[in-house]
Amino acid sequence: MENTNQEYGLVIIGGGPAGSAAAVYAARKNIKSAIITTEFGGQSVVSDDIQNWIGTAHISGMDLAKDLENHVKEYQGEFLNIVKDKVVKVTQNEDKTFSIKTGKDDIIAKAVLVTTGSVRRKLEAKNADVFEHKGLTYCASCDGPMYKGEDVVVVGGGNAAFESALQLSSYCKKVYILNRTDKYRADQITVDKVLKIENIQIINNAVINEVLGDKFVDGLIYNNAEKLDVSGIFVEIGQIPNTDYIEFVNKNTVGNIITDSRTQRTSIEGVWAAGDCTDGLYHQNNIAVGDAVKALENVFVWLRG
Repeated sequence: MENTNQEYGLVIIGGGPAGSAAAVYAARKNIKSAIITTEFGGQSVVSDDIQNWIGTAHISGMDLAKDLENHVKEYQGEFLNIVKDKVVKVTQNEDKTFSIKTGKDDIIAKAVLVTTGSVRRKLEAKNADVFEHKGLTYCASCDGPMYKGEDVVVVGGGNAAFESALQLSSYCKKVYILNRTDKYRADQITVDKVLKIENIQIINNAVINEVLGDKFVDGLIYNNAEKLDVSGIFVEIGQIPNTDYIEFVNKNTVGNIITDSRTQRTSIEGVWAAGDCTDGLYHQNNIAVGDAVKALENVFVWLRG
């Protein structure tokens, strides 16, 4: 059902965990809504085994995506429209409503919830793409426990890298942090914590050239000659938020939408954001869902005046 030639109380942009949660809540509150997405699932769709989705001990990314879509479809009807399309641009109208331009339509909404997430910066090294999800991962929270007792590497020099190393150190035998420079982007307090952990070793001025392995990762080469024998590589070199299509809200230097953590409101009245596209401190599926529900509750109050 795709009847988009009408005005909605709320348009949700994005079909990951945050957008899906918001769509279910919006329909249950009888808010006339549309969720616009090309697909359901978000970043986790490529994961073979997600172990921290609360309530389900093990689930693949593809199965999670199917579950999210099926849950949203349960509420498709009078109050919820699912629009399978890509949002090109969002603009604010003179009457304070919003125009959402997709590949097919122009949709009008009184309120907008942005949940389009982000994409992780990829490791640029030989075979990095070959071993993705075969020992090379972009989520320590998701995959870390599978490397209990193993030697692993964290790539990066920011808070995400150092915090991931701290987490991994509690169950991995040895954790190496490979940092491209001799300076850290992480907060000093976080760096100090890492320096006190015996099984974490920081290697500065280290550039990974090649990922080694057969079916799974078993090592890497850095600085053209140095080798590390590790079974896991955790890449934490930043994320690129999917927010280019909405320009009029305040963002930080990398493009994350700045929100009020109490309500998920943005700098513009009538626009909320949740999940990995925001400047929230932590980016995980469960957190994205919580932020989206929080936003939806505030949207509901706001729409009622």
